[in-house]
Amino acid sequence: MIVWLIGILVLGAAAAWLAERLHRDAPRWIALAALAAHFGVLVSIWTGASGGPWIANLQVPWIAELGISFHLALDGLTVLLLLLTEALGVVAVLASWREIESRVGLFHFNLLLTLAGVAGVFLALDLFLFFFSWEAMLVPMYFIIAVWGHERRIYASIKFFIFTQGSGLLMLLAILGLALAHRRATGTLTFDYFALLDTPLDPTTGFWLMLGFFIAFVVKLPAFPFHTWLPDAHTEAPTAGSVILAGVLLKTGAYGLLRFVVPLFPVAAHEIAPAAMWLGAIGVLYGAVLAFAQSDMKRLVAYSSVSHMGFVLLGVFAWNALALEGVVVQIVAHGLSTGALFIVVGFIQERLHTRDMRRMGGLASDVPRLAGLALTFAIASLGLPGLGNFVGEFLVLLGGFGVNRAATIVAACGLVTAVVYALTLVQRALHGGPREPRMIRDTSIRETAALGALVAALVWLGFYPQPLLDAAADGIGNLQNPASRIAAAAGPQSPPRASPARRGP
Repeated sequence: MIVWLIGILVLGAAAAWLAERLHRDAPRWIALAALAAHFGVLVSIWTGASGGPWIANLQVPWIAELGISFHLALDGLTVLLLLLTEALGVVAVLASWREIESRVGLFHFNLLLTLAGVAGVFLALDLFLFFFSWEAMLVPMYFIIAVWGHERRIYASIKFFIFTQGSGLLMLLAILGLALAHRRATGTLTFDYFALLDTPLDPTTGFWLMLGFFIAFVVKLPAFPFHTWLPDAHTEAPTAGSVILAGVLLKTGAYGLLRFVVPLFPVAAHEIAPAAMWLGAIGVLYGAVLAFAQSDMKRLVAYSSVSHMGFVLLGVFAWNALALEGVVVQIVAHGLSTGALFIVVGFIQERLHTRDMRRMGGLASDVPRLAGLALTFAIASLGLPGLGNFVGEFLVLLGGFGVNRAATIVAACGLVTAVVYALTLVQRALHGGPREPRMIRDTSIRETAALGALVAALVWLGFYPQPLLDAAADGIGNLQNPASRIAAAAGPQSPPRASPARRGP
């Protein structure tokens, strides 16, 4: 049944493309139906689990001569990421209802294929299948930006593809190197995740193989200084593309760091942990400063993503229970709040035909519902207590403080800079008098309901994140415990920081 978590989205994509011949809005309804069916299958698998850290597992031979299998597995971490994917998929469809007017069927075909590739990334536990899914989600996103994007869409889509494809090829080389190292040590060629966890590697080989994975994932995250493709891609993408890009695709980079980099290469990951945490801390401040410097509202939100994902990089390489819990909460909260901010920007651009905050002002009096929603998501982005982003960032800082105090303090300063750019957005766009005469409509019932649901989710995460942490606990526990090998490499003065391990299904 787990294969339907990918299959439903692929079938829905094909049906949406073909249905445009029947009615213009048919692809939209088919996309919503596919996502609803996907949710139903996921809940059915989740609630029907018999217990244990792995909820479901499917492994069948695929290319047996090369040791490649079709291996999918589901744990608590994967469930949360798939739920986030479904929620933002629905919101993206609703947000594009008015914006996408041409080739509606083809647009929803590419949207659902992107989500299918993302589901494959989260479910795959064969490294070849993982790479296949990783590449599969890039092509439809390229077309979403290139076909339905804004003025400089071709430049942005090519830049997005070059960065992500180039880093993906480095990961492919690292996957092949790891598989060959495992065959040299054991005589068996395999790409299975659980078999490769125990591959003996000399320090130099392990470092270079880890670096291939690390670069691929931090480019997608994106982390400083590998982030330069993101502002252009976000600025030129249609609203739905920005929502999926920020809320879902960036999370595949975070997931890769959690699931593959540290578990497969614990010794090498421990060696670069201080540098990685500093990259995360610098990214928090750097993204916030650049966000403050923007007059284009969409670029401001894009650079805020660079800042927020710096907390994820910091927390992953702190690698203790508090930091990892904070990473999971931050992944979900950032997906909801930043995805919502991109929808707000899309609604404002649709009404004013500009994203330039110098031409705005006075939206609080003209469109009070839209302005109230924009204010809510802006203060969520700055990490206001009572909303989900605060919980994630607080746990990351709490977990990171005992591991790298200086980097954590620098990252904490990013909370102050976040206040500056978030309130700048609020002041320049919502308050004061309008810069130009205008008559614009407020959000519709459909638009208000979609964004209201995201507000409710952020408030729930802010006041009661425990159910999310409970759901993620088994997934965090399933990450291979590198404690003994880290301790052996680092010596008695560097105690292991990992949480207790749980092995394969």
